[in-house]
Amino acid sequence: MTTVQQAAAPSRRTTAPAPAKRAAKRPAKRLSSSLIQALLIIIGLVWLTPAAGLFLSSLRSEEANASSGWWQALTSPGQLSFENYSALLKDSGIVQAFWNTVLISVPTTIAVVVIAALAGYAFAWLDFPGRDWIFLLVVAMLVVPVQIGLLPVAKMFGALGLFGSIPGVVLFHTAYGLPFAIFLLRNFFAEIPKEMLEAARMDGGGEWRIFSQLVLPLGKPAIASLAIFQFLWVWNDMLVALLFADNESQPLTVALQSQMRQFGSNIGVLAPGAFLSLIVPLVVFFAFQRQFVQGIMAGSVK
Repeated sequence: MTTVQQAAAPSRRTTAPAPAKRAAKRPAKRLSSSLIQALLIIIGLVWLTPAAGLFLSSLRSEEANASSGWWQALTSPGQLSFENYSALLKDSGIVQAFWNTVLISVPTTIAVVVIAALAGYAFAWLDFPGRDWIFLLVVAMLVVPVQIGLLPVAKMFGALGLFGSIPGVVLFHTAYGLPFAIFLLRNFFAEIPKEMLEAARMDGGGEWRIFSQLVLPLGKPAIASLAIFQFLWVWNDMLVALLFADNESQPLTVALQSQMRQFGSNIGVLAPGAFLSLIVPLVVFFAFQRQFVQGIMAGSVK
């Protein structure tokens, strides 16, 4: 008996330290998780620093901004006021440019999402002659730079009477936003199980009913991600609007650029105007960041 117990003892000693090893790994995991969180917080603060500096500059007077940096407001908050924003709201040109930006961004986003959703469903699940070749042509349009089409489209818009108007800018952004939008939604819709669509057809559902009641709800993450991406792209655009919009239809980016060109360092108008142009994309992104991430990750894991 003693020899059996002595032989069994070493085996018990070899298995005993396993829980101790797992317990020793837990602090290391907590430490690594804390380091990652601290790093992400630092990156977020660095990313938000320019926006915070612009906001503080927009609340300071032009003399204060000319004499010292925006960080001086952290120690002297008494110099902050909303006088610049009051003056900005009285500037009819800036206010009109803001509403022009809304009138350009919102219709463009809606048009791109609606047309791309219909086309994406057709390319994914409808059989028609030349479907694959037409889709390859759409994908090929992704490699065409915007700058190549500026002058030819400008001449065409001039002949059609669309040059220098908001509908012309909307039409240009819609046309150049569709290739990527169709490519994105077609690939997402193609991941929907075929059996689900066949079951809906066997139950008597037509293509429009399947698209509106089955495909669109399933594609909500990708559609939301596309809408956010398209809205931010059009809202921040200056190149297309600089060429296709006139003084009556220019968006906020072009209006601020003209202010900088005419008045040099007119920070009293530029800072609140730039922050007004910045805050809308930030609010949209933070409000719909969950949908944006879901749309980016959609289809990556089956």
